[in-house]
Amino acid sequence: MKQEMDQLHSSEDFHKKMAVDLFNYVWTFLDLEDRTSVQEQTMIHAAHASRYHWEQVGSPINKVRGDWQLARVYSVSGRSEPAIYHARVCLDLCLDEEIGDFDLAFAYEAMARAYKLAGQTEKKEEYKELALKACEEIKNEPDRRIVMEDLASL
Repeated sequence: MKQEMDQLHSSEDFHKKMAVDLFNYVWTFLDLEDRTSVQEQTMIHAAHASRYHWEQVGSPINKVRGDWQLARVYSVSGRSEPAIYHARVCLDLCLDEEIGDFDLAFAYEAMARAYKLAGQTEKKEEYKELALKACEEIKNEPDRRIVMEDLASL
């Protein structure tokens, strides 16, 4: 029994480490002005892998952030359909799990960004407005500023 518990503990540690490391690795690509096609594919695969590992051991907020990152990755890659899909999953998780603050504002931002990419201006504006309203509820000023800066790029 102890061996099984140790193995379970190790498995949970493994999934958490992989989720965090891959999530952070994706940012090395998101922060680039220009990406090669190989870097873009690596970024997409790493984001999916991170989200998979959060599915194994993460809380709802980890899953929200994983889907937000996938939406952003697909948006910067110019792929509106998967960007909309992951933004919707992110937003639905926020609403279903009553996750607000920073995460809800960014879920709306992800929807707006994905719809902008898809050329759906009305939906982009609708979700941008919802993001701005959600920003009013963000308690931490630096967090609010980060969301507002991203919204300004829309």
